[in-house]
Amino acid sequence: MVKKTRITGSERQTLIDAGFSSLVLKDAGGIASSPVFAKVADAQAASHDRILVIVELSGGNDGLNTVIPYTDDAYYTARPNLGIRKDKLLKIDEHFGFQRSMAGFERLYKDGQMGIVHGVGYDQPSFSHFSSMAFWQTGAPNSGEAYGWLGRMADAIDPLGHTTNFLVNIDDHQSLAVRAMNHVPLVFDNPQTFTRSMFHDEKAALGALDQRGNGSANPAESFLFDIAASASSSEHLVREAWANYASPVDYGLVPFGLEKVAALIAADFPTKVYYVPYRNNAFDTHVYQKDVHERLWSYTSDHMAAFVRDMERLGRGDDVVVMVFSEFGRRVAENTSLGTDHGTAGPAFIIGKPVTGGHYGQRTSLTDLDEGNLKYTTDFRRIYSTLITGWMGYDKTSAILKDEFSPLPVFSPGR
Repeated sequence: MVKKTRITGSERQTLIDAGFSSLVLKDAGGIASSPVFAKVADAQAASHDRILVIVELSGGNDGLNTVIPYTDDAYYTARPNLGIRKDKLLKIDEHFGFQRSMAGFERLYKDGQMGIVHGVGYDQPSFSHFSSMAFWQTGAPNSGEAYGWLGRMADAIDPLGHTTNFLVNIDDHQSLAVRAMNHVPLVFDNPQTFTRSMFHDEKAALGALDQRGNGSANPAESFLFDIAASASSSEHLVREAWANYASPVDYGLVPFGLEKVAALIAADFPTKVYYVPYRNNAFDTHVYQKDVHERLWSYTSDHMAAFVRDMERLGRGDDVVVMVFSEFGRRVAENTSLGTDHGTAGPAFIIGKPVTGGHYGQRTSLTDLDEGNLKYTTDFRRIYSTLITGWMGYDKTSAILKDEFSPLPVFSPGR
């Protein structure tokens, strides 16, 4: 157990500003770390075992070829080549279907474990990947907000950092979404090689820090000892969790990170929020989209459905909810390269056993357009409000989202 020493807010901020908010960890893009102000896991609130997993589909997923409005003639008029024909899709109801490669999503929806939120976007949309993703990650479009919406949520729910590793980011660099004032997210990519990166000459010094422990009476020095001890502990725990994890569940051809989340959950990590991107702008389908998009959804649908099955196997099905989003949708009409260009609104998904399945939000019109783009019908921050209040149990959403956004009835009362 790491001894904790209180430091003042000004001392903490001085150290953070000086770059000591995290230690550099190998395979984490130089921005990963372990919690600094954390207490031990058994100090967390025992009544709050809920876990939120966010999946980011980078690149701008084509929502119209994901949740396909097969009864709308305007869809086929706009997409004579890319439109998925009625006999080539998986019908989920009398209006919509999925790509035929999305058997995992079809199963989740028909089992009542998926909420499809239509027309998700925001006012004055950006067509830039970088800007729009930043707006989603901060939950504050066009504001220049420095902290992520998940980071602000962590600060609001646990302002003193009582929950060890509240935020975990499976990536090779830290997402803006998990950037917080009072929590330092644990960020890693490959759990087998997850370790602090250092020069050879630094090994002895850092090893001495690990061995010495925190006996300092100096608050600033104690703060640094806490960082070193927490980083050392977390890297060992992550490697151990991954080494001990085994599952009969097939995570598909391209497991992109949820299997690592499952390993930590199986090891009883106290983490409340996991952030997992499907990286490298994979969904940016400007050219010859049809086969690429179908294949991408085969990978992602299988992987996410496998994760939900694995949570049930672990006895955690009632504790875990997954939200899936992309930074924007695509234009309604196909382009001359048999792809689709950057657009505005698209669907998002809320998945898990606790979810009341079905459709949420107003369906978008394919004829009443804004210069060829869909007019959004659901502000994405309504989804955030839904997750913050309905799932994470924190009622003061305006403190996190800077405004009031009415939640969607995705979670039954009493959940």
